Amino acid sequence: MAIETLETATPRRADGATLVCLFVLALFLIPARLVLRGLPMSLSLADILALVLLLVWLFAQFTSTLGAAKGTNPVRTGIFAFGMALLTCYGFGALGYLSSDELNLADHSLVLFVGYVGLVLVVCDGVRGRDRLDFVMKTIVVAGVVVSVVATFQYLLNVDPTSYMTLPGFRHTSVEGTETVMSRADLRRVAGTLGHPIELGVVCAMILPFGAHYAFRAGSRGEPALRWWLATAVIAAGLMFSVSRSAVIGLVVIALTLFPGWPVRRWLATLGALAVFLVVMKAAAPGLLGTFYNLFANATSDDSILYRTHDYPFALLEIAKYPIFGRGLGTWYPYKHQVFDNEYLLSLVETGIVGVVAFVGILVCGVATALRARRLSGDPNVRNLALTVAACLLVPLVTAATFDLLSYPGVTSLMFLLIGAAGALLRTVKDENAARAAAPGGDGAGASGLRREAGAQVGPGSG
Repeated sequence: MAIETLETATPRRADGATLVCLFVLALFLIPARLVLRGLPMSLSLADILALVLLLVWLFAQFTSTLGAAKGTNPVRTGIFAFGMALLTCYGFGALGYLSSDELNLADHSLVLFVGYVGLVLVVCDGVRGRDRLDFVMKTIVVAGVVVSVVATFQYLLNVDPTSYMTLPGFRHTSVEGTETVMSRADLRRVAGTLGHPIELGVVCAMILPFGAHYAFRAGSRGEPALRWWLATAVIAAGLMFSVSRSAVIGLVVIALTLFPGWPVRRWLATLGALAVFLVVMKAAAPGLLGTFYNLFANATSDDSILYRTHDYPFALLEIAKYPIFGRGLGTWYPYKHQVFDNEYLLSLVETGIVGVVAFVGILVCGVATALRARRLSGDPNVRNLALTVAACLLVPLVTAATFDLLSYPGVTSLMFLLIGAAGALLRTVKDENAARAAAPGGDGAGASGLRREAGAQVGPGSG
């Protein structure tokens, strides 16, 4: 019988989740400083795959046999509005005079954001079902482990594996912000396979809760959870080796979001695991914890913070020139202009109020969509996954004030992927609730979730 089953079993065909996982592997496993040869602009393999994803989504919308979801979704509507806003800002900048170098950068930025729109749409409409969404999120965790292992080699052994990671058809880019090993307080700051230590820290902060989610879920199901706990610990080590203040801020944001939604037993276990982890880190990397403490204890006199704040008056002067649509998407770059280590300031200069509202709006849309999926679901694991997605999307919303987030494709791509995951999760929960309600005698947790949402909309004070 077993042999017959194996012979008659058909392999699962590639779907949207498969393509998204290939994108994740290209994004995190290929060093950020490697771009494809022979192209008129610097594009990584992940950038090309994102554009391919948009084409795949467009083709899928013309058919009913490829499994792509149809119909409205908050994330789908939000990403269309975001794309139109940035396209308007790009058009406004190109309408005026731009030097050739700035126009080329505007074209490059537009191509990247077109790819991000495609990524969101394919995740939202092409990742169908809870198991396929789990497949994508688990791939992100595994990729985060690989990035963190590379960072561990860079920090503890002073060996940079990315220097040996060369591929045919690729070349190294010399764009600012692709240093994999830097220094702070006589300690190395490493970037793993990403472009900058800050990017590594924030990416690890956004991936780490998903490792914990699958560890807790495996434990609740009586399945082996050790591998997920080890993955979480490795990612946490990568975060520490970035020596990034933004990463710690991101973790605090996540904790403040997750802990109120967790049972007391879970967050006590998390705090205990954190204490053990910090003891191990103190032994493995002497001086690291003290450096993190000084990053916040001496914040008022820290050179990096003073550097971030001294350029505010200059930024306000630039913003006042083009306050609505900005001077042009991607046209403010460090080799020619003053650096703003603040995405909100940079976006105000480049895309004006419209661009900043679009950036904040798409993140708020992702958070609200994830929380709506949580409210509609009666499954505790789905509810925790939705809360985790919402928590991780709050990280770029907060840390964008501490560095120029959208200048780094790793963290930007992860942000847009999670926005798409929020939409996919809401679709999945709605589909499961509809199937449960349609089943004979079906009026289970899904239907009660729908009633909860309806009650919240028409309850006291909703008028």
